[in-house]
Amino acid sequence: MATIVKTKDLMIEVARQLFARVGFTNTTMNDIADASKKGRRTLYTYFRNKDEIFQAVIERELERLWHDMELIRRLPATPEEKILTMMLTHLDKIKDLVLRNGSLRAEFFRDAWLVERARSSFDEKEIHQLQDLLEEGKRLGHFSIPNPRLMAYLLQNIIKGMEVPFISGSYRAKGTIEEIRATVRHLILHGLESPE
Repeated sequence: MATIVKTKDLMIEVARQLFARVGFTNTTMNDIADASKKGRRTLYTYFRNKDEIFQAVIERELERLWHDMELIRRLPATPEEKILTMMLTHLDKIKDLVLRNGSLRAEFFRDAWLVERARSSFDEKEIHQLQDLLEEGKRLGHFSIPNPRLMAYLLQNIIKGMEVPFISGSYRAKGTIEEIRATVRHLILHGLESPE
């Protein structure tokens, strides 16, 4: 069993490196089999096609992000601080993931649906994590949110919507990280209400 896991992990890492160096489009299943020093038959035992191995690469990269999110959730901080820290960590880690993977960056921008399919499980876990923190904050009297599940979904989509501007750096023209953090904090705590 350990050999099977090691072989699959090796193929995922080799594919990631090839995708990063020459791009998803320019990488073939033969390239992955050759670079991993495994035969095509072995590669096809684990993955039916290149899309499946691309999905495995994205999922593996998102596992690293998930590990960091779980560490933040366990911090001795208020739900509000955990949510803000998670949102900024998410953006930082996605940026690192995309930039670290070179040519994979182009796939991130070019084929959003392929990336969306690969990250759907992560997105759902992140929504659930945000919902738990919103419900905790509501129980503690920090938030007055009528529907924590819907708010979690909206926050997660706000985070995803910020990914491309964050990766490209274009958000800097709109505000600093501190201003973004303060604005998101205000949105969570007060919505769009006018000050009284």
